[in-house]
Amino acid sequence: MSSRSATATLVALGVGAAGESATASARALPVRGELAGILPWGGLRRGSTVSVRGSTSLLLTLVAEATAEGCWAAVVGLPRCGALAAAELGVAVHRLAFVPRPGRDRGEVERTVAALLDGFDLVSVAAPVTPATARKLSARARHRKAVLLPFGVGWPGADVELRVASSRWTGLGEGHGLLTGRTVTVHASGRGSAARERTAVLSLPGVPAREGSTLHDLPAREQPWPRALQAVPAEAG
Repeated sequence: MSSRSATATLVALGVGAAGESATASARALPVRGELAGILPWGGLRRGSTVSVRGSTSLLLTLVAEATAEGCWAAVVGLPRCGALAAAELGVAVHRLAFVPRPGRDRGEVERTVAALLDGFDLVSVAAPVTPATARKLSARARHRKAVLLPFGVGWPGADVELRVASSRWTGLGEGHGLLTGRTVTVHASGRGSAARERTAVLSLPGVPAREGSTLHDLPAREQPWPRALQAVPAEAG
């Protein structure tokens, strides 16, 4: 997917610059209470880079509250991450864009993510990039007042890193039952105000899918996907 395609996606979705969204006045985007307690700003500060490791469920939970409050998010480079899982974790999926294959080379990945940072409040990227590109994209996020969420990749200079230290599944008895949820221990560390490590226990999938957050029952005025999908090539690159 080229930067032109990413820009076309923004236009099709009706998304302006991140700093011009309805929530632009908020200095920190909202997150679940457990996560707010371990982030130094009580949420996701605009312009920050927050690295996430160990769980796509943690990543989706991290963006859930912000999308429910009107923010737009994009997930780049996670082809197995789907809207159903996002909805079950409380994400308003009509404000979530997936770019499963952002490009065939690192230069194209950089251009795609940079274009998305111009139009979305939160952008997660799972594709590997060079240290120089990582610094450039973090600077872009600061300039555009967006939140950059690298996932599962090393990211020099991240303000905060969230990582899953341990997890425990629930629901199974002695040889019977179904897995109904997972409890994870999340560590937060970083630099500056995040230098002191903090820990939270988080239940996943956590909050139920919000009303109107499924793919089959969205209000007609909040169904931009047909136009958006026309703007994105079936095979990126």
